[in-house]
Amino acid sequence: MRKLLVTAVLAAASGMPAVAQAQGAPAQPGVYLGVEGGLNWMFGTQIREKYNSPYTGWGLGGTIGYDFVGPRIEVEGLYRQNNTGQFYRGAAINGQISQVSVMANLLYDFRSFGSVIPYIGAGAGVAFVDSFYQLNSTVFAFQGILGIGYEFAPGFRINLDGRYYGTTNPSFLGSTWSNNNVSLMATIQVKFGAAAPPPPPPPAPVAPPSFMVFFDWDRANLSQQALQTIGQAAAAYKAKGSARITATGHTDTSGPEAYNMALSLRRANAVKDALVRNGVPANVITVIGRGEQGLLVQTADGVREPQNRRVEIVIQ
Repeated sequence: MRKLLVTAVLAAASGMPAVAQAQGAPAQPGVYLGVEGGLNWMFGTQIREKYNSPYTGWGLGGTIGYDFVGPRIEVEGLYRQNNTGQFYRGAAINGQISQVSVMANLLYDFRSFGSVIPYIGAGAGVAFVDSFYQLNSTVFAFQGILGIGYEFAPGFRINLDGRYYGTTNPSFLGSTWSNNNVSLMATIQVKFGAAAPPPPPPPAPVAPPSFMVFFDWDRANLSQQALQTIGQAAAAYKAKGSARITATGHTDTSGPEAYNMALSLRRANAVKDALVRNGVPANVITVIGRGEQGLLVQTADGVREPQNRRVEIVIQ
């Protein structure tokens, strides 16, 4: 049994790096506390020839450990009690075998299945075994663990595992007896220090409503399409309720620079007048002329580019 346990643990450990690469469940390292309890069966136990196993009992204890997200280390204290059915008047412990173990456990979580987490582990430590008249046999203890966990909420987890637990032979009235146990344990764990989930990203900045009106070369008069666009801008202003409007005029690079500055301002004022005719108060409109500055399409000097002959209407 012990050789089989060691072989299984070593085989699992040799496969850990490959499994670690496949882990996909998000998790955070941290300290955890656990409370555990379950059933314990003693087998292969023979104190005297007529006191044969198995004995059925229970176990109750707790753990404190650190989760590295994958590997875990923990210290476990566990009390086991198995009733023997043999009663002796005046005996220190009557009708039962009690064990207190303090174990250091090394476990590994296979985090490839989301919230469902199979795990394997092994532990070693010291046990204090009581049997009938002989109290407090201090022995070496060891165990192998195979189980499955479920993270039902951030930082909260339940486990169910099966264990083989054994010790070196306790003594009874000058003789020794074998001590083999199989346990079925349930655990609830709470992890501390796990990072809080990141806050949701801030909403993307919303650009203010904008509209663009285009002009013929060397002209500041509004086409039918331009008037439709200005009507849409006026409707957007009214829907907003309270806003400011900026009308910024531009020209292409043909013609003298000073002339183009004045032309861009005439275009912006033409748009303002159309907005006012569509019901927008004149005092909420700011008019700006930028001439050849702020080209929509970069060109050399002297180029007639239709997309640069425009007024940009921004509502904010």
